[in-house]
Amino acid sequence: MKNTMTIDGYRAVIQFDPEIEMFRGEFVGLNGGADFYAADIEGLKREGAASLRVFLEMCAEDGVEPTKAFSGKFNVRVPPELHADLVVAATAEGKSLNQWVVDALGREAHA
Repeated sequence: MKNTMTIDGYRAVIQFDPEIEMFRGEFVGLNGGADFYAADIEGLKREGAASLRVFLEMCAEDGVEPTKAFSGKFNVRVPPELHADLVVAATAEGKSLNQWVVDALGREAHA
């Protein structure tokens, strides 16, 4: 996956901040914020591990579950014309619209 990094089993999104000329990482799927900065990949790994360790220690001290729970459901609004096109595409592949969308999102998320 582009612009992501996994540190100790937790995923972070990485972006470059041109104002400070450093990379910024932010862990996603946590019940709070945990970010980190570095000038290179090795620094991101090191700083990310330190930031994550502090976050997890604070969660343990406060008795807070560190990760968010996801229901597996979300609403997506699309133009009616696209909705019709998606139904045709799903039907052509012998799939329900839901399964077709799940498959498409899975391909994109792991591209």
